[in-house]
Amino acid sequence: MKTSVSWNGHMSFSGTGPSGHEMRMDAAEEVGGQNSGPRPTELLLSAVAGCTGIDIISILQKMRLNPAAFHMEVEGKRAEDHPKRFTDIHIHYALEGDLPEDKVVRAITLSKDKYCSVSHSLHARMTVTYSINGQPGTEL
Repeated sequence: MKTSVSWNGHMSFSGTGPSGHEMRMDAAEEVGGQNSGPRPTELLLSAVAGCTGIDIISILQKMRLNPAAFHMEVEGKRAEDHPKRFTDIHIHYALEGDLPEDKVVRAITLSKDKYCSVSHSLHARMTVTYSINGQPGTEL
């Protein structure tokens, strides 16, 4: 895979990947940016959620299960010192619909432990929790 990233001036960059979609990134105003796009670290956390979300939906659909709704909250903790990498990432998966808990747990576990290339590319401890129809499950 190859992407192309170009400087737009100040602290702004735009990138295009093989899909052809443009991604704009910028820094906060207090560090010289113009706040014209998300920070690269925000995109990284969103990419982890998107990657696992795609896995989970794909696995559930193969089980002939279709969530009525699916939302994720992602929290990343960063090191105090540079490079201020993510040390811990927690994802909470909130699913709605007629979904057997064991199947949801299986889909989440497969994504977390085997399939998500984004999370496996990071050097961060990953934890996840879930809820189905508002009822919390166990931490995985």
